[in-house]
Amino acid sequence: MNPEPVFVLRTMDDRPFIPLHWTERLHDDMLKRAELNYSELSERRTTRDFSDRDVDRRLIELAILSGSTAPNGAHLQPWTWVAIRNEELQIRLREAAEHEERKTYSERMPEAWSEVLTPLGTDAVKAHLTDAPWVVVLFKQKKRQRSNGEWGPTYYATESCGIAAGMFIQAVHNMGLVTLTHTPSPMGFLRELLERPRHEEAVLVMPIGYPAEDAMVPDIHRKTLDQVAVFFDEQS
Repeated sequence: MNPEPVFVLRTMDDRPFIPLHWTERLHDDMLKRAELNYSELSERRTTRDFSDRDVDRRLIELAILSGSTAPNGAHLQPWTWVAIRNEELQIRLREAAEHEERKTYSERMPEAWSEVLTPLGTDAVKAHLTDAPWVVVLFKQKKRQRSNGEWGPTYYATESCGIAAGMFIQAVHNMGLVTLTHTPSPMGFLRELLERPRHEEAVLVMPIGYPAEDAMVPDIHRKTLDQVAVFFDEQS
């Protein structure tokens, strides 16, 4: 016999709940929206060639707010977005990043990594950090201060920040701007340069702006659905 289901009743001591706000859509509308979303995202490309055209700060704020809607471990929202539109600071950021990248490309990079980067044309020169009008650095918060004043861990901070970054990138693309995901290695210098506390760790650097008129991207292609997905579908 199957055991009787157990229902756990929430008490007044629990965090209050509110009704889910959800809009049901007709199937045809759902399909149309899904196809449009995929069509628009399929045009997204990582871009290293930026125009110096300015970008309204409100657009960056809305991209950050969009990224911050991401699901995250225990709703701790373990991220800090540092948005930079400051020529002097961007120069310092580029100099520090290129210092580490030169070591990576000349000393640290294993052959297997170099093998897959070569077709993409990357090198230690990171002009995008000064060419783009904005640079956003995403930090994950490894700890949080508890109500009793003690420091406790956050949970799934890396995964949470990864999801948030993806939603941020979609927002940037959706508004008509371009970006790229840059991970200088190691990234410890970013905490000091951007005056972040010890419990925060940089995970991603994203220059943002309009593409240069002569911007070029590698002639590469994405995997097909059959190459990336496995379905267990009893109705097919």
